[in-house]
Amino acid sequence: MPKTEKQSKKAVAIITARGGSKRIPHKNIRDFCGRPILSYSIRAALESGVFDEVMVSTDDEKIALVARQCGAVVPFLRSEGTSGDYASTDDVILEVIREYEKQGTHFERFCCIYPTAPFLTAERLREAMALLDTAESVMPVVAFSYPPQRGLIVENGRVRRKYPQYQNTRSQDLEKMYHDCGQFYACRTDAFLRDGTTDVADLVPIYLTDLEVQDIDTEEDWEIAELKYRRLHTADSAGA
Repeated sequence: MPKTEKQSKKAVAIITARGGSKRIPHKNIRDFCGRPILSYSIRAALESGVFDEVMVSTDDEKIALVARQCGAVVPFLRSEGTSGDYASTDDVILEVIREYEKQGTHFERFCCIYPTAPFLTAERLREAMALLDTAESVMPVVAFSYPPQRGLIVENGRVRRKYPQYQNTRSQDLEKMYHDCGQFYACRTDAFLRDGTTDVADLVPIYLTDLEVQDIDTEEDWEIAELKYRRLHTADSAGA
């Protein structure tokens, strides 16, 4: 049997959407402001114009059907090993890269996009992929709304300062800290395969605003996200 010649392509969008969400059942295809929430990530990736392929990694046939209806491809289903609660995002990315390699396709770069990211835009994805020209990996970050150094903990029913040395330090004098937005990770494939993660040493940020970010892990989060999304897009329409 002749050996399959490997085809090298520039970039793939990997949208991770397993079917086993516990806190919000069927979370990844649940209706969000009139459309399956997964469709927002797919649309942003397609509209960005920077990917040779926009694929969804899932273990669920219903999710696969929605993904295809929204314009993504599902060339294979996830294995049992990457479908459980303890599989990491890096595990999923590695499986996708390896499966494409088995089919003879190598992508030089990828962007792993979460399926519950309705505030993600094509412009942000273009920005991230362009940054891979000068860095190995890109992560969107947002500043903590309150300095973590002034955080409190509760011990034996009593409030304590986690870092008492900062009790009298002015907020503006504390080092600014950020957290992962939980929307996407862009990375060069060779760097990922070398380190087994997108958190490589040569990792650069994209700074997002609070308006662009919303965790969606609970029913309350979902309601807040929809209110926020409608408010933003009503404002956009009014200003058009």
